[in-house]
Amino acid sequence: MKFKKLFLVLGILLFISGCSDFMMICSLNPFYLDKNITLAPEIEGNWTAHEIKSKKDSTDKNSSHWEAIDTTSVWRINQFISAEKVKTKKGIDSTVFKPQNWYVVKLSGSNPDSAKYQFHLTVFRINGVLYGDFCPRELTAIKDSRMARENYFTVHTLARIQVLNKQLKISWLGAEYMKSMIEEKRVRIKYRWVPDAGRLLLTASSQDLTEMIDRYADQKRFIDWDNQPAMLHLNRIN
Repeated sequence: MKFKKLFLVLGILLFISGCSDFMMICSLNPFYLDKNITLAPEIEGNWTAHEIKSKKDSTDKNSSHWEAIDTTSVWRINQFISAEKVKTKKGIDSTVFKPQNWYVVKLSGSNPDSAKYQFHLTVFRINGVLYGDFCPRELTAIKDSRMARENYFTVHTLARIQVLNKQLKISWLGAEYMKSMIEEKRVRIKYRWVPDAGRLLLTASSQDLTEMIDRYADQKRFIDWDNQPAMLHLNRIN
């Protein structure tokens, strides 16, 4: 697919996948390499979500970058277990369950089956720091349209994850924050401007993204994870 058509499609997808409001930086490729993937059992469970305001937003009590569904839903995080149909030596159908090295994040109501949104979460460590790569797992607009599925590209967002007793603190790298780092030449990374979405999209390889995280992400002078526009406290409820 030619780049022009690709970024036209991505302009639409960035909008429907929640990457159109400049809150989080989006990437065409995952932010991790397979060698850095880890399992983090401490993040599994059901959580309530509470917004953390950045320094810029803390002066305005009414400001919020989040929608109500993000902070009123129960966040259910579970390791994904695949189910594969196999036949035994006797020809009998059987199901084999295999735990995978990534998680499903569901935003739902009190009923666990009432999932409103689902995300694919891959957890990884670089320099001992825990990060999460989020990408949409199911979008109704995609699932219900063959045309949408045929033209669908997933995008990824990057978050630092801190485990604090019975809390998780999740801080996503902000789009404007990343834009400033690129423009001020504090970070050199490949990107493209998506006119239809009115924002930039990282196009660097996962290798280059991993090197960026390794070099800059654990230094506050480059990335202040405590002052991003998208931050949440998740409080364990079971």
